[in-house]
Amino acid sequence: MPVTVVYTPEAQIRRPAKLLASMWQDLKASRELSWRLFVRDVSARYRQSLLGVLWAFMPPLITSAIFIVLQSKAVINFGETSVPYPVYVLVGTLLWQLFADALNAPLRSVTAAKSMLAKINFPREALIVSAVYLVLFDLLIKLGILAIIFVLFRLQPTWALLLAPVPMLTLVILGIAAGLLLTPLGVLYTDIATSLPVIVQLLFFVTPVVYTPPDSFPFSIVAYVNPVSPPLIAARDLITTGTVENVLPLLVVTITSLFVLFIAWVIYRIAMPIIIERMSA
Repeated sequence: MPVTVVYTPEAQIRRPAKLLASMWQDLKASRELSWRLFVRDVSARYRQSLLGVLWAFMPPLITSAIFIVLQSKAVINFGETSVPYPVYVLVGTLLWQLFADALNAPLRSVTAAKSMLAKINFPREALIVSAVYLVLFDLLIKLGILAIIFVLFRLQPTWALLLAPVPMLTLVILGIAAGLLLTPLGVLYTDIATSLPVIVQLLFFVTPVVYTPPDSFPFSIVAYVNPVSPPLIAARDLITTGTVENVLPLLVVTITSLFVLFIAWVIYRIAMPIIIERMSA
């Protein structure tokens, strides 16, 4: 394994050029290890599982089924949708689960490697890259579900469907960026990991996942200020109707997510030596 150059946090702050160089070097050095960690995690996930890969899409399917039944029984009414409501909610929940998986992935990966962090010197980026691999692996499974939805509901795919991976990757980047930003604190304090599912659940209800984006104030502001909304809406529209009404919010969220991801990476890079020292004390 390539030797990793380690700088103290103070030196990294004073020498940004060396920090960027070391970040890039360790990212390249982490490729083989991150792949091995990914293979290990996938094997461990399904080795003793009866349902196997079904667990990758059981949560969105169960959530979709609940809202489909409530809508069909007129318990709730989310108004008219551009496609049949079952399609609308199934695609929406699959996309939401993609974001939720990406949000949880960095902290879960680093927390699982706590014992290894304190004993072995290796590029810490390997943990994040392996987490991204897991999210992309689950994304491939979800794409298979989308194909089944097209067949079951006899949807006609359009050429715009080829653009759907762009907002879907934006959801992944946004989730990884937010999750990586929370990771340093989450490793030290279990409150972050405990509260994250509650935050995700609250965010689910203020994102137009199972309902159309509201037009009335103040709910319209909440739906569109929410950074998850533009890529989720764009991806669902491209998948189901082949159109996107407003590209600008998607571009803003994509660029902002990339910037936040870089900042979160720098913070993670600087904070990890301090965190490992505290864990070893």
